[in-house]
Order: sequence, then structure tokens, then C-alpha cells
Amino acid sequence: MRILFDTHAFLWAIENDAKLSLRARQVFSHTGNEVLLSVASIWEILLKVETGKLRSVGATSSFIRTQCRKACITILPILLEHVLRLESLPVHHRDPFDRIILAQALEERIPIVSVDAKFRQYPVEVLW
Repeated sequence: MRILFDTHAFLWAIENDAKLSLRARQVFSHTGNEVLLSVASIWEILLKVETGKLRSVGATSSFIRTQCRKACITILPILLEHVLRLESLPVHHRDPFDRIILAQALEERIPIVSVDAKFRQYPVEVLW
């Protein structure tokens, strides 16, 4: 199964954080799943590190590359179709990173792993 991890879920998964649900942990570690991380999540992480809202180990770029390689995570690029999907997306959620992640999941027809309750207001499968 292809599955898109929201930014916080990715960070909790790679850090083995107790905040990650058992279901999310199982999805993350199941070798039959293709775990995806949006380029938007990488951008969000870089901005949070830059503003001091998130602490990073060493250089953020090498940290991200290492973690994605270690966990066999596929990077999901932002395509024109994903951006155009935003036009028809109701504004239940105002965070631009979350909105593009939602648009990607909808356009790709894949579930999202996220604790964010606002995601459930959209016609996307949310696992937690």
C-alpha cells in the first residue's frame, strides 16, 4: 500500500516517539508498504529548523536524506496536478503545507497518516 505521512508523523516515526500511534507505527514499519513523504514536509521541516521551532541534528539536508534512506521513504514531488487540486479543496484547513499534502493524497488516491483532526473533514482516508 502507498501511504503519505504528514510531517509530524514522519518526525515521530523516525524518532520512535511515543506520540506516534500503534497503527501509524505498524504502517511505517510494514515492509510491504511504500511510505511517502511530500516535498512540502521537507520544506516545512527546513523552515521550522530555520525559525528555531524544531531542533535538528547537524545539517538538516543530510539528516533528511539519511532518515529517508534508512527508512526506505520515497519522496513525493509536488506536481502541477497536486497544486491545481487546491482550487477545489474546501478551506477547512488553512496551513499551506497541510493543504498541499491533502491535495497530493486526494490526487494520488492514497491515505494519509496524521493525527490532525482537520484532515478528517476531507474525502481522504486518514490513518492514526
